[in-house]
Amino acid sequence: MSKGITSRETDYSQWYNELVVKADLAEHSAVRGCMVIKPYGYAIWEKMQASLDKMFKDTGHSNAYFPLFIPKSFFSKEASHVEGFATECAVVTHYRLKNDGTGNIVVDEEAKLEEELIVRPTSETIIWNTYKGWIESYRDLPILVNQWANVVRWEMRTRLFLRTAEFLWQEGHTAHATKEEAIAEAEQMLGVYADFAENWLALPVIRGRKTENERFAGALDTLCIEALMQDGKALQAGTSHFLGQNFAKAFDVKFTAKDGKLDYVWATSWGVSTRLMGALIMAHSDDQGLVLPPKLAPIQVVIVPIFKTEEERTAIVGLTDTLIVELKSKGISVKYDDRDTHRPGFKFAEWELKGVPVRIAVGTRDLQNGTVEIARRDTQTKETVAQAGLADRVEQLLMDIQQQIYNKAMTFREANTIAVDSYDEFKRVLEEQGGFISAHWDGTAETEKLIKEETKATIRCIPLDNPLEEGHCIRTGKPSRQRVLFARAY
Repeated sequence: MSKGITSRETDYSQWYNELVVKADLAEHSAVRGCMVIKPYGYAIWEKMQASLDKMFKDTGHSNAYFPLFIPKSFFSKEASHVEGFATECAVVTHYRLKNDGTGNIVVDEEAKLEEELIVRPTSETIIWNTYKGWIESYRDLPILVNQWANVVRWEMRTRLFLRTAEFLWQEGHTAHATKEEAIAEAEQMLGVYADFAENWLALPVIRGRKTENERFAGALDTLCIEALMQDGKALQAGTSHFLGQNFAKAFDVKFTAKDGKLDYVWATSWGVSTRLMGALIMAHSDDQGLVLPPKLAPIQVVIVPIFKTEEERTAIVGLTDTLIVELKSKGISVKYDDRDTHRPGFKFAEWELKGVPVRIAVGTRDLQNGTVEIARRDTQTKETVAQAGLADRVEQLLMDIQQQIYNKAMTFREANTIAVDSYDEFKRVLEEQGGFISAHWDGTAETEKLIKEETKATIRCIPLDNPLEEGHCIRTGKPSRQRVLFARAY
């Protein structure tokens, strides 16, 4: 098959856009700014969802569901929250349509809502209004709830998976009796996200803290994981927020403590979205198509029989049927591609484009020799191996591929993380190489904003494992005790 994908070197953005469509992951919909996630793309998201959902439940969380529509008045109760989302909100003002008498469907002006409804951009307000009825005393705490849902944030410039008006995500919302408990929860969930990113997405991430300018609207502290894409831009892969008592105070959510005193509840929220699909594509894939970590690949192994006659086809099936049973018994997902409408070369190219980690080709000569050909998607290498013990070999190979994809991404990040000590060097590295730039900053919002305006680079985070180090801000020369991580970002 002809892939016809623009190379990354020619136009990275175009490469990404074409790959998402040609690999059958998603497409633009009739609704401007919204996407259709196709079955193959959704299968990857389902594997992400299943893995994360188990991790959430293993840490004591339960799933629930809250309304898509939020009364507008709820947003005015927490000032910084409404300010952070006001420009992105979709608003429902009417509840009925009518025929205007000429065959056109119009909004019925008499069906105006008494109070406008906001289509959920995030759920803190509706959830904390609900929690007020759930919480009376310390015995009702903690509440550890997660929601899998869609949200709408009105975007003018959209890009499949990375930035769309509607997207899928999960949002955790927890309530605690003490500040310390809430902070521990926010830190724990950041660890869950980092674990998932590194061990499932094969994506090395930096755990950090957002600056005050970059915090979630309404949070006292925002923790994040940041990843580096192949074009040298950063992508925020997940966030966990310590909300303090802000939302409890906004919605008057109090509890009776063990000492009999009333106090406001402490809160967290945390989330990741289908933006992770974009990270997965941009971090690992190449000019031939997707490169999927085996843990998230919908199809981990594809078997392609090579035959000319029906007799040869039947003989190959005798081998592959047994192999498929053995692979499935190990929890490995297998596709047997015996379509007689396409030649083997077409199939090889198609499954390469779709990022299937392992391809096994079996022909008549292989049957005679007791061998098969195994191809790795990550390295694009192939070898002829014995049929004996093949299932065990494939199982080990998938684990090796998972690790090697991570190692490659880590090597790239390390090579593209540069420490600089002057503004000229900062700007040169940013233009010539990109990547993460470790530099001193004077801690002021004014300088942070100035650097962003002048270079389009933002402070991605203050790494949690950063050592204290005396230095001077690259922009103002003022004293600084710690480096932060800058990058241009998605």
